Amino acid sequence: MKKLGFIVLLIIIMIPSVFATAEREAASGYEVAMITDIGDIDDKSFNQGTWEGVEKFAMDNDLTHKYYKPTEKTTDAYVAAIDLAIQGGAKIIVTPGFLFEPAIFRAQDLYPDTSFILIDGFPQDGTYTEFRIESNVYSIFYAEQESGFLAGYAAVKDGYTKLGFMGGMAVPAVVRFGYGFVQGAEYAAQEMGIDAVILKYTYTGNFDATPENQALAASWFGGGTEVIFAAGGKVGNSVMAAAEANNGKVIGVDVDQSAESTSVISSAMKQLGISVYLGLEEYYAGNFKGGVSEVLDVTVDAVGLPMGNSKFNSFSQADYDEIFNMLVNDTAGVKSGIIGDGGMGGPDSAEALPVEIVSVTVVQ
Repeated sequence: MKKLGFIVLLIIIMIPSVFATAEREAASGYEVAMITDIGDIDDKSFNQGTWEGVEKFAMDNDLTHKYYKPTEKTTDAYVAAIDLAIQGGAKIIVTPGFLFEPAIFRAQDLYPDTSFILIDGFPQDGTYTEFRIESNVYSIFYAEQESGFLAGYAAVKDGYTKLGFMGGMAVPAVVRFGYGFVQGAEYAAQEMGIDAVILKYTYTGNFDATPENQALAASWFGGGTEVIFAAGGKVGNSVMAAAEANNGKVIGVDVDQSAESTSVISSAMKQLGISVYLGLEEYYAGNFKGGVSEVLDVTVDAVGLPMGNSKFNSFSQADYDEIFNMLVNDTAGVKSGIIGDGGMGGPDSAEALPVEIVSVTVVQ
């Protein structure tokens, strides 16, 4: 009985302490938040790369942090998730992807005391009629065409001349990846004196792993395509499955996807985590780039290939460093000569890119 009485007394003593801890957590909340785009934070792609930057900064600086997943893929659901994060104590919210443009367009006015980092997007009204960025929003874009260029260049330099590009939806970032890939292959072919490079090109219309996407990739590999650059989130999972079954090779996207499949020979990366980390660092240092939209490129090491985990046959680190530095320094006009997407002065189709050696066939 004495032992039981001691336990009861201990519980009574502990209860106020437990409630006090809970109250402190409720009061402080989670001050750094991320709202996920389509998918989860372990998607091995855009969400995961962004979350890794949020998580690392928060842990390095002992800050509370949390991610929120919208109930559905709509602007209203995104705004509702943002509202939930703010109710939960968020001071700064990171949103990854162009789908957040209309949500941030609203949120910047609804929550003027909250700061937002918008990745791959600029606030717009949902109809692409009104574009406006307020002082509580920092917009980050990437020079995907440079990362795609490096991937196409490396593939051809490594001996591959039958290539494929499978993008997700034909949004600007995906188009830039694809256009860069074509032009990188062309540049390498010119350097090597290759007569012809065959390149199949398509947008699946989704960012999902589906039987249809896998079947299309399998048909390409079966028809002789050696490497497919999969730039479409989980479309890459379909391409990797097809590659494994058909002895094909894959170039991943956004983050280093080498661990996803033995078929992945490299990835056209955007340093999502690093740029998010730096954006948060500037916010907490009192130098938040509110009202600013900027493009991060090779000059700040924001895009590139993960050579340490790449599985090329002959394309070396020295080869990579040489072409990367050519882009950084714009040697011979390489960087300035890369055409981006159709909305930025380029052609409306990959087939209209100014290439001579690479033969592009757009598959509808």
